[in-house]
Formats: sequence, structure tokens, C-alpha cells
Amino acid sequence: MRAVGVTETGGPEVLHVVDLPVPEPGPGEVRIRTAAATVNPTDTIIRTRGAGSDELPPPWVPGMEVAGVVDAAGEGSAWSVGRRVLAIVSPRRPGGGAQAELVVVPDDSVAATPDTVTDAEAATLPMNGLTVRLALDRLALAPGSVLGVTGAAGAVGGYAIQLGKVAGLRVVADAKPGDEELVRGLGADVVVPRGDDVAAAFRSAVPEGVDGMVDAAVLDAAALGAVRDGGGLATVRGWSGPSERGISVEPVMVVDYLHEGGKLAELVDLVTAGQLTLRVAGELPAEQASEAHRRLEAGGVRGRLVLTF
Repeated sequence: MRAVGVTETGGPEVLHVVDLPVPEPGPGEVRIRTAAATVNPTDTIIRTRGAGSDELPPPWVPGMEVAGVVDAAGEGSAWSVGRRVLAIVSPRRPGGGAQAELVVVPDDSVAATPDTVTDAEAATLPMNGLTVRLALDRLALAPGSVLGVTGAAGAVGGYAIQLGKVAGLRVVADAKPGDEELVRGLGADVVVPRGDDVAAAFRSAVPEGVDGMVDAAVLDAAALGAVRDGGGLATVRGWSGPSERGISVEPVMVVDYLHEGGKLAELVDLVTAGQLTLRVAGELPAEQASEAHRRLEAGGVRGRLVLTF
């Protein structure tokens, strides 16, 4: 089968389509015939650093989000062949990630794709949606609390705004001038300028500081000043402090929700209810994975780039 493979670490040019053995589903697993798989910043880390284990030799297959059709089901699987599905995938495993023609995942990593959603759209939900779901679960803000969102125009930031509103939070989000309309359209109650002084921007709207922050812009320590004493900061690249003023830092690793198919299905329900917006920034064939990486690393992508198979 075809897959996007990293045979050696480096720039986008090291990405190639490789031929790999066809995987077979085991008990409680399904095999998905891939229609679409997203390109995320985590894929560039695998490309530049490898899969992080000597036990996983190249080629490494990136990708944490897939959408397609079940084409085989293992013993005891609840999924039927022919069902359209989306799933979250760990690329740091012997079978590799989502950017392959055929992907095997456990049942509890899968949710059904609604008829109203394309495969490209569906593929943008699992990793980024569950990342924000986990962040908000860790922050545990009460309805009426103030949620700050950095990097609000991006994929994670957009879901943070919308899931924050679903949770009954007041959302204050940052944006460049050209993204302000987009961020307001996603539901932000207040939009502050994106810039070097994060604390000043957010405290201009919330002088006492936000109750919790989803730091989708990966500002880490620089975002602490925007959070009130005793508040919470959810980080998305593993940063865990040091903190200040009693602020709890919550490093969010989506691998903790790899088996939360129920939460993924709840996100799908919000999509069908019109409360979550799926944003495809562009579609490219798998053979153009290197171009997708170049576009992602150039910045300014709004939504997710999707590889098609």
C-alpha cells in the first residue's frame, strides 16, 4: 500500500510515497481505507526528529487524523465494513500514522462521519478537536468564567473558541487585524490584538486576568501574565512551567485521549448541530506531502491542510 514515509530526518524534501505491507486488524480493531489525512505541526516534528524511539526504524509514517471507510473489521469490532468514519491515530507506533492508504486503529479511536461532512472536513476534527476537549477538561472552568485563547485564528484556536462557547464561557481571543473578522465569526466575545505583549493585550479586556487560557500559539511562559492569580494555563507542546502566582500549568498531550471515542463522537454531534466549524485550508494528493509541509511551515494557514488518497 502507498504511504507518506520519512526515511531520514530533514526538510520537506525527505517526504516520499513509499510502499508498505497491508496491515490487518486484530481483535477490537478496524482497518480504514483512507480518503483524507491532515497535516499538523506534530508531523513536522516527526519529519525533523524521527518517531522518537530506536524501536521504530524508518520509514516513519506521519499523521494523527484520518477519515475514510471501514474496509475490514477484526474479531469483536463494533464497526461494520463500508461505514464512513474518522479516527485519531498515533504515528509513534509500529504501524505508523494516518498518512497511508490503509490504517488500522482500535475501535475506541473511531467515530462515525455524518453524511453532511466530506472526508476532508472530517479528517480535521479528531486530533485538534480532542486536544481542545482535553485542554478544557483539564482547566475545568465553571460556566460564566473567562477563557483566553491565543493563536485563535488557527485550527486549535478556532475549536477552543467554539468549545468554550458551548461550555458557557466568555471567550477573549487574540487576532491579527486580518484575522479579526474570522475570530469574531467563530464566536469570540472579545478580540484583542495579537502582539508581543500578551499580558497587556488580554488585560486590556480583562484587567484581573482570564480564568483559564488555551495557549494555541505556543507562547508558554509569555502567556502567564494574561492569566489571573490561581488561574490555569493549558499548553500544547509539553511546557509545564515554572509557573507563577499560583497558576496551574496543564500540559495537554492528545495521546491521553487516543481511546476516547465517546468524546470524539460528542464532537461530531457538535459539528452536526452547527456548533463546531470544520475548516479545510487546502487539499493536496499524498504525493505532494512535501508541499503541504512547506505551506504549513510558512505560516498563515487557516484551518488544516489535507492529503488525499
